[in-house]
Amino acid sequence: MNRIFAGARPATAFASLLLVAAACGGAAAQDGPVLLTGLSPGGIDAPEPGGQLRLTANPSADDPAPPAAPTPATTGGGLALDVDVIAKELDIARQQIEPSLGASVYDFGRQAIATQPQGDNQPLNRLLLQAPGVTQDSFGQLHVRGDHANLQYRLNGIILPEGINVFGQALQTRLAQSVSLITGALPAEYGLRTAGIIDIQTKTGTLDPGGDFTLYGGQQSTFQPSAEYGGTAGRIDYFVTGEVLHDAEGIENPAPTFNPIHDISTQPRGFGYVSGIIDPTTRVSSIFGVSRSEFQIPNNPGQAPGLGLTVDGTSDFDSALLNENQRQITDYGILALQKKVDALNFQISTVTRYSSVYFSPDPLGDLLFNGIAQTASRQSVANGLQGDGSYRFSDANTVRSGFYIQRERTSSATNSQVLGVDASGIQTSGEPFAIFDSSAATGWLYSYYLQDEWRPAPKLTVNFGARFDQMAEYVDGRRLSPRVSLVWQPTDLTTFTVGYARYFVPPPYELIAPTTISLFANTTAAPTVAQDDRAKPERDHYFDASATQIILPGLKAGLDGYYKIASELLDEGQFGAPIILTPFNYQKGLVDGVEATLSYDIGNWSFYGNLAASKALGKNITSAQFNFQPDELAYIANHYIHLDHDQTYTESAGAKYRFAKTGTLISADLTVGSGLRATTPGGIPNGTSLPGYQQVNLSIVQPVTTGIYKGLELRLDIINLLDQVYLIRNGTGVGVGAPQFGPRRTILAGVTQRF
Repeated sequence: MNRIFAGARPATAFASLLLVAAACGGAAAQDGPVLLTGLSPGGIDAPEPGGQLRLTANPSADDPAPPAAPTPATTGGGLALDVDVIAKELDIARQQIEPSLGASVYDFGRQAIATQPQGDNQPLNRLLLQAPGVTQDSFGQLHVRGDHANLQYRLNGIILPEGINVFGQALQTRLAQSVSLITGALPAEYGLRTAGIIDIQTKTGTLDPGGDFTLYGGQQSTFQPSAEYGGTAGRIDYFVTGEVLHDAEGIENPAPTFNPIHDISTQPRGFGYVSGIIDPTTRVSSIFGVSRSEFQIPNNPGQAPGLGLTVDGTSDFDSALLNENQRQITDYGILALQKKVDALNFQISTVTRYSSVYFSPDPLGDLLFNGIAQTASRQSVANGLQGDGSYRFSDANTVRSGFYIQRERTSSATNSQVLGVDASGIQTSGEPFAIFDSSAATGWLYSYYLQDEWRPAPKLTVNFGARFDQMAEYVDGRRLSPRVSLVWQPTDLTTFTVGYARYFVPPPYELIAPTTISLFANTTAAPTVAQDDRAKPERDHYFDASATQIILPGLKAGLDGYYKIASELLDEGQFGAPIILTPFNYQKGLVDGVEATLSYDIGNWSFYGNLAASKALGKNITSAQFNFQPDELAYIANHYIHLDHDQTYTESAGAKYRFAKTGTLISADLTVGSGLRATTPGGIPNGTSLPGYQQVNLSIVQPVTTGIYKGLELRLDIINLLDQVYLIRNGTGVGVGAPQFGPRRTILAGVTQRF
């Protein structure tokens, strides 16, 4: 296992910041990105049980060493319920139910999160960009190791069913005590979504007693008040937090201008955790979260309708005046029972998630630009039951097993305003008419796994097992997936890992809404391709090998390589004006890459960085074909093409420094990309890459530790310090709807009062 603790220590030297800025400045003048072989903060602790090594930052006053497993105290023949002690013991036990043996794991601890630029105010996707192999995309999407999304979110080890929403960040960064990105050859407990597991250990009242209130904002009309509070009451542990984000750049700007047009968003979010200690070995916990987001769809000025249509005598429209809007809702609730008795350790939980999206078009503008003005509504309700357990037979054998059952009910409805055309596609009327289409269906997922952690020798751990997954949705599918990994630790400073996993990845059910194509015949919305095969599950063979090494005290390095052979490779695209992605398949897929990490920690300084190189290819689109043009389908049927989200080089780096006397923290991070894919001028789908880019973010934080303002913290953040103008998307490519630019230089400030 390669476990790297990204940015765990508050450190970044101002001199290193200048070096990073200078490197980025030089990069801006070049044709391509500057490749920074990077660092990833972390050190190696003592081996974990089962031969694992945990790579974390060296312990410091800001990052205390993990506590040893506590033992509940007894008095007078009876148990003295120390809630703090028992809760921490159960936290440790819970994490041992689902260890990530043989996988590559990148950890962001509480200090790592708090000391990043923007701290808890940053979106969760921006935090994850500092892990190796993570690529940013439009609408807040993330791609890990060449996969389109295919990410599974877990709260305290419990699967959170996927939602419809794309760019709404339903999960706040501030609710996390730690965030781990688990990728590579995953052990058998991880399935269904396999590019990456984002495992969030939430804050609790025992870990974060007390509270704070924050006022944060600045340019782009940003205003983000937030509050949190946690504590204990008898055997009850509780934590709640909430925030409201209002800004004028809710979605990436489709133009290179500083101020987007029609891009205001309001995004309130809330989270709560409550648990009760039944006895020293039993805990019941509940989690709930809400998110309500309103987005204006930003406009790209200077565009002219190119379809030659006339609507009620009007044939022209100013694209800067379009008025499209989208509302997104995500609510979830979890109830879990955890029990630890001697060698037996298990957790059983139930989860409910509601997700919806509603898109309202510009009635006239959308018709003139797209030939259709579609009001779209989609809803999904998912209920899941999950059980995971482990039994330690001996020091050499621990068996783990578990199951997951999910029922999901989805419904969709569209009301489309279109114009009539004749058989040759010539408009026959200037008066639009409505086409209504709707669907509803229920789908099921079933999973079971069994695996054994075996230590045949003190320095060698073998983790082997299998999982069985079955889906009964728009299509049926099932697969038995063996998993095996070997972890060899020849010395306390060196670890080698090799693993194989077979994967079964169902298409995202909540994103599939069957369309009655025949309804749009002889209209301006009629597709040029009438075929619409349903999305199928992806099946993969995945290979991974890694090594980690302590080179010198404080200097750590890691190297990880992977290779994936896919059948019915899943991808997603935006087709039409609503920001709702549609899944489709490539008959064949090949993905491979390598990741390098390096870090150095000394005193109050910390430096880290990551470099990833990857290639993701697909051939022959076999589902949702009506969304594509005939020439696209014909070319892709006979050629491997780069996936639209394929980025050859991805890098991240950061540095931190805390002044001992004043406590002032200066930190900076850097993301570098060689550019996502675009269609060539000659029409080759995804045949070229966009220009490379670099983005530097800077943060200065000053805590007040004495006097009447004790507990106060002042923060200054600068996003895109060098104000580089760069494209994330240019509006071309397979399944790409519109151009998007990265954020311009944005200055934000905040004040936090802790109590």
